[in-house]
Amino acid sequence: MRDLFRFLFRQRNNLLFLALMALSLSLLVNGNMHQRAQAISSSNAVIGQIYAWRNEASEYARLGEVNRQLAIALAAERDRKHTLLPVADSSAHAEIDSSAAQHYRFLTAQVINSTVHKERNYITLGSGSLAGIRPDMGVIGANGLVGIVRDVSPRFALVTSILGNEYRTSVQLKRSGHFGLLAWDTGDPSTASLTDVAKHVAVNAGDTVVTRGNDGIFPPGVPVGTVIAVMDDPGSPSHIIRVHLSEDLSRTAYVHVVTDLLKAERDSLEARASQP
Repeated sequence: MRDLFRFLFRQRNNLLFLALMALSLSLLVNGNMHQRAQAISSSNAVIGQIYAWRNEASEYARLGEVNRQLAIALAAERDRKHTLLPVADSSAHAEIDSSAAQHYRFLTAQVINSTVHKERNYITLGSGSLAGIRPDMGVIGANGLVGIVRDVSPRFALVTSILGNEYRTSVQLKRSGHFGLLAWDTGDPSTASLTDVAKHVAVNAGDTVVTRGNDGIFPPGVPVGTVIAVMDDPGSPSHIIRVHLSEDLSRTAYVHVVTDLLKAERDSLEARASQP
């Protein structure tokens, strides 16, 4: 308390000056209608700007939660889209069973780390085996293909990105149905190559590339990218096709991990067929 009194005593002149200034401003504002209106207008502008800054900061802080909710909603919509309606009766008047069989399930996961400029790029997800994620599951983003789960721990998963020189997946041209392999050999995180498409196939800039869905990893029709250039090498029977990727992997915040619910049944059937 003694130190406080000493401080106030040392600052008595400054405190007196501030008190007199506040008094003079109060008399000026209260004694003149024009000055009062100006003061109220200025204070409202300052307070309004402070509220605007506070609101912007609050909105920015909520963006992460908004993105998470949007990703969950998109996963639910993809679940609905990839639900099958099996036929209960094979007769001409067959009825559709109301208990729809789901083919794919989509788990929402947050991207917590990723690379895009290395020869082999990986993505780390903030969900793992405890959330139902297993190796060899497909991973897609809000706009398109992302990669395949390589390894998992209880709470994390490592994804092999499509931006890798060892990555190959079967895709097709949406317009014609002709298929090829997607390969990242451009060194550019926004583009890739579509290989093994024969030269007799008509391919034009602007054609859409999507997944085939025959590998038990990705559903059919997931966007991959758009053709931006078609070149021909006289020594090769195939086109050289450049594709602009639909998913910007440098900005992906949330992804969906794909579970093919019918994969085990299909694999079992094909295994029995291969037996002598």
